[in-house]
Order: sequence, then structure tokens, then C-alpha cells
Amino acid sequence: MNEIESLIQWITELISEHLFLGVFLAALIETVFPPIPTLAIFPVAGYIASQSGAELLQVIILGIVGGIGATIGSTVIYFVAYFLGRKALLKYLRYARISEEKLVKIESWFERHGDKTVFFGRMVPVMREMISVPAGLLKMNIGKFLLFTFLGSCVYSTGVILAGYYFGISVFGN
Repeated sequence: MNEIESLIQWITELISEHLFLGVFLAALIETVFPPIPTLAIFPVAGYIASQSGAELLQVIILGIVGGIGATIGSTVIYFVAYFLGRKALLKYLRYARISEEKLVKIESWFERHGDKTVFFGRMVPVMREMISVPAGLLKMNIGKFLLFTFLGSCVYSTGVILAGYYFGISVFGN
């Protein structure tokens, strides 16, 4: 078992034992360390919630908790980009196969669509982890960044958790 699989297993166990704390930490960790797929974690959280008898309101709150964790993680990335700046950040982005040319395209697209990009970007796998980089580099207003990150993250995590809650039985058995 590799490190990512071990981490996913640990997070799944954490969610099983401490549902709300587990979802918060999973959202925080997957945002800061993008190789961890939320699509492997949040549906499991929804399934666990359904098996433990959680009501719909509790599942929605679980999604909000996930949104809070993702917002905190995204804010860390925002400030790293904000303070490191373009040159230093490009050294690290090459590991994610993002060249300066790609970054320029992302930045110009971000400048045209700013707020909407953060909101909708938080709902698109892979982009959800990366959207904080141009926001920080371009020094997006922190209040707007937090608002749109939180709202987009809540919509995403609640939707994926609800999918696991309602459809988990057919996927995971029982």
C-alpha cells in the first residue's frame, strides 16, 4: 500500500469513528495536499452517515463542516501564493506540471471571471485545489475569496456527501 492509499484509509477510519471531525480534517487535508481525492472520501462519509441513522439536516451540516475545512485549506494555499509570489511559486508548480505559460493563461482567465471562477472552481475536481493559486497571486480581495470559496466548497461537499448518503448502499453494498 502506498502513502496515498494509507492516508485515504486513515481518513476513512477517522470519518468512521468521528464523522464530523473526520470530514473537516479530510476536507482540510485534501485541499492542501491535492493528490487525496475527495471523491474517494466524501461519498464514504455520506454512506457512513446513512448507516449511522443521520438525518438530512445532519448530513447538510456535515457538508458545511466539509466546506469549512476546505475553506481553511484553500486559504492556506491563497496566502502561500500571495506571499511567495510568482517566481517562487513557479518552482513548486512545475511538480504539478504547471508551466509559466499555463499559469499566464490561468491568470488571464481568472482576471476576466474572478469571483465566479473561485465559486465554480471549488466545485470542479483538480481545479478546486488549484483555484487558490491565481487568487493569491493576483491578490484577490480576501473577503471575496473567503466568501466564494466557502460557498462553492459547501455546495460541492454537501452534494458529494449527499450522493454517498442516498446512493451509497448500491455502491458499497447492504
